[in-house]
Amino acid sequence: MEKQEETGDLPAIDWGRVDMLIELALNEDLDFVGDATTLAVVPENAMCRAVLLCKEPGMVVAGLPVAERVFKMVDARLEFKALVSEGERCERGDRLAEISGPARGVLTAERTALNFLQRLCGVATTARRYADALAGSRTAVLDTRKTTPGYRNLEKYAVAVGGASNHRIGLYDRIMIKDNHRIMAALEGDGAIARAVERARRAYPNLEIEVEADTLEEVREAAGCGVEYILLDNMSTEDMRKAVELTAGRSRLEASGNITLARLPELRDIGLDYVSSGALTHSVKAADISLDIEVDQ
Repeated sequence: MEKQEETGDLPAIDWGRVDMLIELALNEDLDFVGDATTLAVVPENAMCRAVLLCKEPGMVVAGLPVAERVFKMVDARLEFKALVSEGERCERGDRLAEISGPARGVLTAERTALNFLQRLCGVATTARRYADALAGSRTAVLDTRKTTPGYRNLEKYAVAVGGASNHRIGLYDRIMIKDNHRIMAALEGDGAIARAVERARRAYPNLEIEVEADTLEEVREAAGCGVEYILLDNMSTEDMRKAVELTAGRSRLEASGNITLARLPELRDIGLDYVSSGALTHSVKAADISLDIEVDQ
């Protein structure tokens, strides 16, 4: 097992939001009635040990604290022991954690805990592949707001565990002037980007500003306004090179749109500060993890 190198502080898990998610997940599974099969079949006093197993190669671990929270919420008597650290790369057959205590609690929590863990490990594993593709270059990989509703904090946590970086968290922490904003600003005449930037600076002087640019002319206009970031939207690699020359370091450049793993090698050395991809969160495959029980005699 290979441990991910430290890449700075991870985003904090917002346990208030996570607890609400766990409660919702358990409620939709139990419907305030309970695990009918387990209650019928498993003796009340039965105890067991269970192990979480990695079932695929090269999986990056993220979300063990969340899985522990699920088990504890179902039955506070359950003991959870993580056997690997967040960010470790595991192989098929590696043991991730052990759970021991009342068997009814283990079985009731199993699927909900796995749903969280498999999703977050899938995000972290995808993020690691993107980060590895740009390792050694100046260009960092960013996630987006294309997250599962309610899961943003957890999915962005998993992205960072995997070695990539977080973009803005929500609509509140950075000004992002996109094409639809520019269209509305243009209703008042020419100079839509400059008008939008000026209004944003006045309304939120403490927030950094990013402008989405579809053309090199829009890149030139945004850089001239002194914005901190320019998003190069669905541009060709050659136009991105020209944008780097045009801005000459005045604004940090982020490439977005059609940013795939296959394309990263051609983008790694053209001078971009960032590439962002919704694929880190919106289309990942859940990791293959199982829970196997060992019964105490």
